[in-house]
Amino acid sequence: MTTPSLASLHGNRACALGAIAAGCRFFAGYPITPSSEIAEQMSRELPRADGVFVQMEDEIGSLAAVIGASLGGVKAMTATSGPGFSLMQENLGFAAMTETPCVIVNVMRGGPSTGMPTRPSQGDIMQARWGTHGDHPIIVVAPASVQEIYDETIRAFNLAEELRTPVVVLYDEVIAHLLESVVLPQRRTVATVTRKWARGDEASFLPYAETDDLVPVMARPGDGHRVHVTGLTHMPDGFPTQKPDLVAKATQRLLDKITINRDRIERIERFETEDADVVIVTVGIVARAARRAAQDLRSAGVRAGLFRPVTLWPFPEEALSEAAAKAKRVLVPEMNAGQLALEVERILGRERVARLNRIDGEPIAPADIARRVREIAA
Repeated sequence: MTTPSLASLHGNRACALGAIAAGCRFFAGYPITPSSEIAEQMSRELPRADGVFVQMEDEIGSLAAVIGASLGGVKAMTATSGPGFSLMQENLGFAAMTETPCVIVNVMRGGPSTGMPTRPSQGDIMQARWGTHGDHPIIVVAPASVQEIYDETIRAFNLAEELRTPVVVLYDEVIAHLLESVVLPQRRTVATVTRKWARGDEASFLPYAETDDLVPVMARPGDGHRVHVTGLTHMPDGFPTQKPDLVAKATQRLLDKITINRDRIERIERFETEDADVVIVTVGIVARAARRAAQDLRSAGVRAGLFRPVTLWPFPEEALSEAAAKAKRVLVPEMNAGQLALEVERILGRERVARLNRIDGEPIAPADIARRVREIAA
């Protein structure tokens, strides 16, 4: 019988341990506050697990190396913060187009530019979805505790492998440096997923052939299956095409493989939304403040609830509509100028949605949220 252990971990260390447990054996990165502890931990853990750690010259090269390692058959990741994440966007689009499984951790800090390296922010919500150009698939998970960082990092690798897509793990500086108790299962009990490998006749192999689940099998290096990898829009054989019908079909498949799997991708938290007059929608450390605010408001007779998208992209539209169906108003508190609010307003309508924003590098407190809820509930 295997018994899980209880450990006291910082968020960034939990991320590294979750990656190792998920089977990550390659990390390439460039140190950047406030994510640097992930690289530091991976530099220690990977050699013990027969893995490879590489400190790259910049963030562009970091994700390029991760993509190369993944195409070579290894589970791979990188970690960065806002400015570095911006530098990775072209290669993130390349990973989406070539359907290369990889995990990118983005620990958010104040911006724009170098901004406030040691202060928290939630300014990368939209960049995580729309940062790279074109119509591309993306999965973004947004943990709100150290335990969730560990669990969602593992899930990020599983989703990346299962759907052949880049997955972003997005959290803010506060959670990155929180010290909390984490339940660590025995590594051999962690449920992990490995990509589908090509088998059979090498001569007829098509590296991007459409399958029933829309996720092509991957060629294992050395097995003899020929693969042409390009960021250009390509045909099932991997070679470029500009024929409109083939381009449309190839691009649509990239999008559809995420859409048809929304049920397994989406994860949410709901707290007291069934009878709430005001539903608070938020992520990360602000969600923890919002839960406390909702509890305090309930004690004072104000019916407030919390809806938290653990999977941030694709956004859980139907779940939000259901959670807010009976609410008179919806409040979106966030540590930016209003990024998450744009998505909530799109789904629920601007007239129902109120905002609470903070962009000074300080977290939003429960009292701030409770005060705003009372204002809009009056």
